[in-house]
Amino acid sequence: MAARSFYHENPKTLVHETEAVETRPGRVLLAESPFYPGGGGQLADRGFLRWNDGEVTVSGFETVGRKTWLLLSDPDAEISGTVEAVVDPDFRQMMTELHTDTHILNAFVFQNFSGALVTGVQMNADGIARMDFDLPEVDNDRLRALEGPINDAIKRNIPVRDDYVPLDDAYEEHGLIRSKSVAPPPTPDGKIRIVEIVGLDRQACGGTHLTETGASRPIRILKIDNKGRHNRRVRIGLVNE
Repeated sequence: MAARSFYHENPKTLVHETEAVETRPGRVLLAESPFYPGGGGQLADRGFLRWNDGEVTVSGFETVGRKTWLLLSDPDAEISGTVEAVVDPDFRQMMTELHTDTHILNAFVFQNFSGALVTGVQMNADGIARMDFDLPEVDNDRLRALEGPINDAIKRNIPVRDDYVPLDDAYEEHGLIRSKSVAPPPTPDGKIRIVEIVGLDRQACGGTHLTETGASRPIRILKIDNKGRHNRRVRIGLVNE
């Protein structure tokens, strides 16, 4: 079985009691971390750690080899023993909504525009995300018309699940690797994580997602820009109902 990160195996666990296995001033390595450390255009989780001697905000993450250190807002904080890790639920929810919705957008672009690949993606703290696609000759109105199908897919409450496949198989199967430049890092046993929106989309991804599309708010396509000769940048935003 592929080795999974704790936040992948337990996506709904946002408060977790674990152990500090290694500590240095201003940073700590946890036995199990519920925090997504960021990557693939998704912002890192926010939150804090609580232990017997106090509480400290997690200010960032640093991955060295296969270890991800939690950086602490207090550079003098030294944590030991049992720790309660608390992920900000509202921020995680927004990021998982945006990330799932960008997959839906990606699915419709891939299906309707001859397998166009992603050239960039960024999810922002204001509930807006942008995706860049390699679309050299496309009428932007065709892209704007995807808003309806995207929201229909959200309303259908489609299950979202993940599995792992060997890295070589992922590259051989058309459509699993959607980015022109990057792919999620493989697990220690050489597998890659695949996120599936059942019946709609299946692609490699290392981020956090909803477990069903209906947990997202609707989206609006806010703007489409021509970025260079090939790229189209599509901005989407969550709609607060």
